[in-house]
Amino acid sequence: MNSNNTKLCEETHFNTFYLEHIQHASNFAYYKCGDKDNALDLVQEAFSKIWENCSKIDFTKAKTYLFTTVNNLFLNKVKHNKVVLEYAKAAPYIDKTNESPEYLLEEEEFKTKLQNAIALLSEAQREVFLLNRIDGKKYREIAEMLEISQKAVEKRMSGALKILRAHIENI
Repeated sequence: MNSNNTKLCEETHFNTFYLEHIQHASNFAYYKCGDKDNALDLVQEAFSKIWENCSKIDFTKAKTYLFTTVNNLFLNKVKHNKVVLEYAKAAPYIDKTNESPEYLLEEEEFKTKLQNAIALLSEAQREVFLLNRIDGKKYREIAEMLEISQKAVEKRMSGALKILRAHIENI
């Protein structure tokens, strides 16, 4: 057992690792499954697995192990439940902004179009698109996180944008 492995098994090191990666892991899981509660479950289960196996995990590879575990847990859940991605169903809109009804209707229509268009993306395209546009991750960071080439990230993003442009005017 090398000293890097024992670090992860020490509670203070594990807690630091947890705090450093919980947000990114949660976002990653959310982009995978599209549901915040399920994303949180996946991430908590992944951290539990890391804690259970802390002596077997090289500290320098723990971040990769975390994201791989979240991804594998998600894939297992999809296989088991045949989960269909569900975007938040728009609640009846309550006007708190004093905007015109026409503007509000257009805004709702655009939001619906955007959600529908994002739902058309493949999981790989959606993941890259949301990591870049919502999390502000650079292609290089996304490539490292997903363990793919930067070229693959660019190709997925290009495909995502092509689909979105085809389904939403003025984007």
